[in-house]
Amino acid sequence: MSEPTTAKLAVLFADISGSTALYDKLGDEPARQLIAGCTAMMAREAAAHGGTLVKTMGDEIMCTFPSPAAAFEAACAMQSEVHASPPGGSAHPMYIRIGFHYGDVICEGGDVYGDTVNVAARVTAITRARQVLATRAAAEALPERLRKRARQIMRAELRGKQEALDVFQILWEQDSTLTTRIGLAQFRKPADARNELLLRYRQQLVVVNEQRRSVVLGREGSCDIVIDSNFASRQHARIELGFTKFTLFDHSSNGTHVRFSDGQVIQLFREQIVLHKSGSISLGVSFTDEPTELIEFILQ
Repeated sequence: MSEPTTAKLAVLFADISGSTALYDKLGDEPARQLIAGCTAMMAREAAAHGGTLVKTMGDEIMCTFPSPAAAFEAACAMQSEVHASPPGGSAHPMYIRIGFHYGDVICEGGDVYGDTVNVAARVTAITRARQVLATRAAAEALPERLRKRARQIMRAELRGKQEALDVFQILWEQDSTLTTRIGLAQFRKPADARNELLLRYRQQLVVVNEQRRSVVLGREGSCDIVIDSNFASRQHARIELGFTKFTLFDHSSNGTHVRFSDGQVIQLFREQIVLHKSGSISLGVSFTDEPTELIEFILQ
């Protein structure tokens, strides 16, 4: 049996979003075939870009690459291929999410272990359908031509890590495609959509909409929502409606923590994030410390 070795590799996880719903909708065998076809497609793209398939785990694959650039190219190819030629066709569209990290791993018996693997898995866990996320270590090791397509979007608290990590989104679609989509009717909100963000703190309810496009959260009495907490800055954060998105901007000394309804937790420090669906906002106190002063939000 060979001795374990150490190598510096990019570790990538890719999984299928909503696979459980496929089983419920189609039944075990048809769903299994679609998922197997999708994971095989992802594995082919990984191999085509110099990757090594380490294992397949149901609806997820784990691969290693000699460089973050190779992982980047493979991730983009996987998303593009699944989007262009979904294994289930138009009747059963499938979506994947991908995350990768770069660092030292322990290689033994065809498998890889270590903190780099754990971080890659946890980054993937906070990734959304049709999205590719990478850590700062991976993004900063990209060549300049690819680095331009990596955008820092959040600081995430990952399970098992004491400090929040910077997370970058990889822009895998062509800019022209994204620009075109903005003008297409199917990508616009319906005319009767309310497009409102409801914020609730204790007994106070504040609505952000076309009539009130910005609110300030903080400890100061002049804020739209005044938070009774010494951890909150005087003017801690601002939420603005711009185009069709509600963006939270942190301006504080202690940071802002956002927990979405799916369990994803994001830490912001002089950064911004787009709010979606529903969740809770904590000013200056991490959710691991069980904050009592929470602002609940929901989009309508």
